[in-house]
Amino acid sequence: MSSIAAQFVRQGRKIVAIGRNYSEHVKELGNTRPKEPFFFLKPTTSYVSSGGKIEIPRGIIAHHEVELGLVIGKGGREISPEAAESHIAGYALAIDMTARNMQDEVKKKGLPWSAVKGFDTFTPIGAFIPKSAIPDPHDLRLSLKINGITKQNGTTADMIFRIPRLIEHISSIMTLEEGDLVLTGTPSGVGPVVPGDEILDAIDFIAIPRTGGYLFKP
Repeated sequence: MSSIAAQFVRQGRKIVAIGRNYSEHVKELGNTRPKEPFFFLKPTTSYVSSGGKIEIPRGIIAHHEVELGLVIGKGGREISPEAAESHIAGYALAIDMTARNMQDEVKKKGLPWSAVKGFDTFTPIGAFIPKSAIPDPHDLRLSLKINGITKQNGTTADMIFRIPRLIEHISSIMTLEEGDLVLTGTPSGVGPVVPGDEILDAIDFIAIPRTGGYLFKP
């Protein structure tokens, strides 16, 4: 196993996040089902490890999106679906935090999502899970509790595009490198996280207000 992969939070170079990969999530936000995978990038500075604090920026309505993360153990480009599994070192449970009110505004204007997804602490992340510990990544329950109440409860079996297709698609555009994290999309049930909320589940976080930095004004 690559030491870089096991230390992906510290040594990884990029986070590639797949959007709209669960039909019910597509419906709940009124989006169009994609004809092929699409993705956006998040900075590695958005990582916060389990036990840490999620900062909610000023003026932002922040939403949780629980996801299965793929940790890349062997880099490559133009990876075939058949070879995709050999490039995965392991997995991690992640939350793709989203500045939803900002996203609504930039989508109307046709602007990028970098700020929407890229705030510091906007990728809460669990521990590295070796590939050998998960026999079938398409047979996993993805759930998230906030303040003891289940908010998301889905299964990776419902992915529109399965993992080999995601790796094929991403690597046909950009090289995947050791330590990269691929977020595979979120099931339905996304919703707000506000200061004081506690996520005490497979990963543990507390939300706090960010007192400085950017102030969003619609």
